[in-house]
Amino acid sequence: MLDMIMTSSSVRAVTRLSAALVLLMAGLSQPLFSTARADDQTGEITRAWSMAEFGEPLYDESMTHWPYVNPDAPIGGNIVLGAFGSFDSLNSYILKGEYPRSLGLVSDTLMIGSGDELASAYGLLASSVEYPADKSWIIFHLRPEAHFDNGSPITAADIEFSFKTIREHGRPFLKSFYDEVESVEVLGDHQIKFSFNTTDSMKPLMKVAGLSPLSVEYWKDKDISKTYLTPGPSSGSYYLSNIDAGRSLTYKRVADYWGKELAVNKGLANFETIRYDYYRDLEVMLEAFKAGEIDFRSENSSKRWATAYQVEQVDNGEIVLDTPPDHTPGAIQGYFFNLRREPFDDHRVRQAINLLYDFETIKRTILYNQYERINSYFPNSDYGVSGAPTADEIAVLEPFRDQLAPEVLTEEFRSPVTDGSGRNRREMRQALGLFNEAGWTLSDGKLMKNGQQMSMELLLVQPDGQRTAAPFIQNMKKAGIDASIRIVDSAQYQVRVDDFDFDLISVRLNFFPPPGPELRSYYGSAAADVRGSANMAGIKNPVVDALVEQIVAAESLEKLQITTRALDRVLLWNHYVIPQFYNAEHRIAYWNRFGQPETLPRYISYSASGFPTGWWIDPALDNRLDLDR
Repeated sequence: MLDMIMTSSSVRAVTRLSAALVLLMAGLSQPLFSTARADDQTGEITRAWSMAEFGEPLYDESMTHWPYVNPDAPIGGNIVLGAFGSFDSLNSYILKGEYPRSLGLVSDTLMIGSGDELASAYGLLASSVEYPADKSWIIFHLRPEAHFDNGSPITAADIEFSFKTIREHGRPFLKSFYDEVESVEVLGDHQIKFSFNTTDSMKPLMKVAGLSPLSVEYWKDKDISKTYLTPGPSSGSYYLSNIDAGRSLTYKRVADYWGKELAVNKGLANFETIRYDYYRDLEVMLEAFKAGEIDFRSENSSKRWATAYQVEQVDNGEIVLDTPPDHTPGAIQGYFFNLRREPFDDHRVRQAINLLYDFETIKRTILYNQYERINSYFPNSDYGVSGAPTADEIAVLEPFRDQLAPEVLTEEFRSPVTDGSGRNRREMRQALGLFNEAGWTLSDGKLMKNGQQMSMELLLVQPDGQRTAAPFIQNMKKAGIDASIRIVDSAQYQVRVDDFDFDLISVRLNFFPPPGPELRSYYGSAAADVRGSANMAGIKNPVVDALVEQIVAAESLEKLQITTRALDRVLLWNHYVIPQFYNAEHRIAYWNRFGQPETLPRYISYSASGFPTGWWIDPALDNRLDLDR
């Protein structure tokens, strides 16, 4: 269903401060000293073991473990997970190469988020932090006992080297996370200071808290700007024990992991090994799961979920199917136009093509009624629009009135709604009217302008995408567009996306609650022509730029939410994207060999590259299955 997810293992280190993306590892420090919160009137320094972007962290120093883990969970056992595509590098920092999305398993971060909050941070590598009332800098105090799996200590110099690697060689999207960092200074072996070009915003502090170390000693005679397949030292609870390039990766639990007794590492990282087997065919990967060769699946296909799990192992309880609720703020998933190319630089053309996407028919005939239409860039969250503009949203948009279409300030945005019959004649007429306004005329069944037929190629990396795209392609052909689908392998796809070599692609863009600097890379003008940036649509809109900066600088959560909704309206009414669909439930399937905590985190993640927080191998259940692990 999804053809691209904008992540990297280093970005994942940042996003692990967002509880929605917590995977297997977490860490919670014991305080170095008592917490003292800053007083804006006196300018006192905050000295704390935790922090939150807005308000206060949910948990205090008295907590002995997260409430959603079993601190006495048994350790051991081997699990196998499936991954789609391939990989040819372990360097997740640079633009070149295709890296495994599971690399976050080997990296601890300065601080880590909880599974019950969206924007909190608790000490992991750092035992404590200090920062002033104006949030213009932050100092991290690293734990002296922290070390890589090769025994070498983790120092402030390793954090500095990681940051400088991102700034000098990092992917554009990754670099954008740290635009506010003005300088970094090593104050001692276990103290590092980041200074910012902003004030009164916690967002930059939260971002640098997600940094992971790179061993200066290991990399001193190697080139970090190149691809590689030999793993460096691990700072986390797992290390890469076996690599079969493009085929599989095996992570093994670090026996003497330095942080295993930290409060919220208890009950986590319970498996002895985690192996990822790579598949280039999604159906083959499904069959491998049903044959017992893969332990866990997060299903993203409505057809497979409805039809492919009617097997004996489900009936007898050997395989468990579950649909836990998904409270995680969603992502915009849709077909993204490339505005760098004609005719997609014309908003009338984009709006017309949007009318040809008959979601109601696709939902009924292909999606088994399992999805709802997305009508926001921030779905399933408090940051997206709902209904007509509020007075507060209008106030934010008012200074830009002369640069906006009138409906942005007056009307609710809704994606086109058909009757679901598959005969969308009304929408077809509306689309042809917009094409005519843009100078395109239907002649002999072809949509023509200046003697050329309009053409459109949808670029996909997963064959699954053909099924839901086929009715859309047919409707475009009925409107006279020479429309087609091209499927390429994951390596070629990544190069073409980095080079913006496409007409239309299917993309899912996660935001990291609350939204912040990542929006610059997604939608900012400065990123539009930077190779490899996340602004794949090529959006260059001064109103969008101004609203993004207001979001980044927001001093209250309420102001931030109002401004993101205003931005949402501007993006939606410009028709940069044909919004697709989302599901408010997870769909997971797993072999019944696992123990689970009684309480689940609110923002639990079931991702293709991760695994539910705090699970373990239940020996009694495992013996009944007798799987070869």
